[in-house]
Amino acid sequence: MRRISRAIPSDPRCKLCDSPFGRPGNVLRFLGFGPSRINRRICSGCIRALEKRPGGAEVEATFLFADVRGSTALAESVGAEEFRRLMARFYAEAAAAVDARNGIVDKFAGDELVALFIPGFAGPDHAAAAVDAARELLFRTGHRDGAPWLPLGAGVHVGSAYIGTVGENEALDFTALGDPVNTAARLAGVAGAGEILVSVIAAEAAGLDTEGAETRSLELRGRSQSLEAVVLSVAAQGAHMAPR
Repeated sequence: MRRISRAIPSDPRCKLCDSPFGRPGNVLRFLGFGPSRINRRICSGCIRALEKRPGGAEVEATFLFADVRGSTALAESVGAEEFRRLMARFYAEAAAAVDARNGIVDKFAGDELVALFIPGFAGPDHAAAAVDAARELLFRTGHRDGAPWLPLGAGVHVGSAYIGTVGENEALDFTALGDPVNTAARLAGVAGAGEILVSVIAAEAAGLDTEGAETRSLELRGRSQSLEAVVLSVAAQGAHMAPR
């Protein structure tokens, strides 16, 4: 099915079966392969298959979280309609950065992006893909020029987590669970505006040249041990780390 779907020149596509969502291949939506309501990056056909055969597996993958800094104050200052417009733009820019590297947008939770970079889809360089996606997202939101239209901080971590279906019936979801997921969320939570906090293990997996880069030893909420993270800044005067 994926071989057939790939032959149709239409993007974006379902992240599981490659069914095209764009024209002209989007005629497949009439056969039940349009974007699902549960996850717009996965088609309804794959969701039905997951419902029939729920489950998942423990997979080593990379997890990217990004969220808005000072969103409460921002929402108060700009008003509800302008804040909605900013969030819609953020969602579009984040989806584009993740989709371009074959990541999966797990969810948008308010002012936060949760993205999965699974080897089976993002390839063996999934950690590098996640870091690149985070960097592009901060570029797209204006941090490279030092005048972001939306202040973001991001976190990237690698580890083994459960990836698959959770829940049942109308409450079914395709997501990831486990300590690496929680750790990536904590990293994003303590990152400053314009910063990507990349755990040392993720930086090594991504092949980043960290010589001379700032590192922080972080005491993350809920973790018994501190975590070493590399600080990647995309500001014009910040550090620009590249793969080795």
